[in-house]
Amino acid sequence: MQKISKRNSNSPIAGKELNSVCPDKKKKENKDNFVEILPPEVTFKIFSQLDIQSLCRAATTCKSWNQEIKNCDYLWKPHCLTVRAICQKEIDGDRGNGYSWRVTLLRNYWKSKVKHEWLSGRYSNICSPVSLPEKNMCPMDADTWGEILEAELER
Repeated sequence: MQKISKRNSNSPIAGKELNSVCPDKKKKENKDNFVEILPPEVTFKIFSQLDIQSLCRAATTCKSWNQEIKNCDYLWKPHCLTVRAICQKEIDGDRGNGYSWRVTLLRNYWKSKVKHEWLSGRYSNICSPVSLPEKNMCPMDADTWGEILEAELER
């Protein structure tokens, strides 16, 4: 036991926490991370230039980016309004129920994609349910199916 203690006391990391980060490394990380350096308004402006996929990817970059993107609800608003053009009732309902722009977008993004494909006629030539791409479908309410049916009847 003494031998181990003696060896540990001669170690270059003796007396330090094993999980602590070297101060020089932490300084370099902060210097490279514009979210931690720039004012929030500038960070918002940078992130607001991203499309929805890039914004979601940026949120997975590191914890500080994730927190900044997740906590800035107005980054999600323009994307949500784009989805609202297709899913107006759903978006308005979620906003009326107090959901944030980010949560509203997450709840309705995929549905808007599927609904748009239906309305644009992508599935007009499908003869049976077996022919539908299963991974691209999602549950929709009766009003949405009514819109899709109307669009199909007009074609």
